[in-house]
Amino acid sequence: MKHAELRSIVHNVADSLGSGIGLMIGHYEMDVYGDAERSHERAITVDFLHGVVIEGEPSTSLVESVALYKTAFADLCSKAGGSIANVVEAKARFWSDALNCHFTVTITDRDGHRSATDYAGIPGQRVKILDPLGRLRPRPSAQA
Repeated sequence: MKHAELRSIVHNVADSLGSGIGLMIGHYEMDVYGDAERSHERAITVDFLHGVVIEGEPSTSLVESVALYKTAFADLCSKAGGSIANVVEAKARFWSDALNCHFTVTITDRDGHRSATDYAGIPGQRVKILDPLGRLRPRPSAQA
């Protein structure tokens, strides 16, 4: 599975969680951004590979939802012709500011390629920046 395909799958799972409409998992009582606001860190970080929240103080409903997204993530990888074995890291960090909701998807594949991509809004869209010619372009993913 290509790195960009993997990033797309993790984005879809994170966007589903961020929307609060868990059609993918059949669980509809979750508010990751509300939980992030109430957390001491003002953010929630989710590890989709293991189905756990690794940063922030999640509600019981969010903990249950994240556990279900572990299976949904594996299913999406399989449907895309890949395997969860191709993934070393699949995380999303959720937070909000006065203007928008944000999440950053961080992935590492088994070949060691690692990237972090920023999204904003509901549904989550790539954050845009101006290029040197003044054109609006998606912010490049950070490579590590």
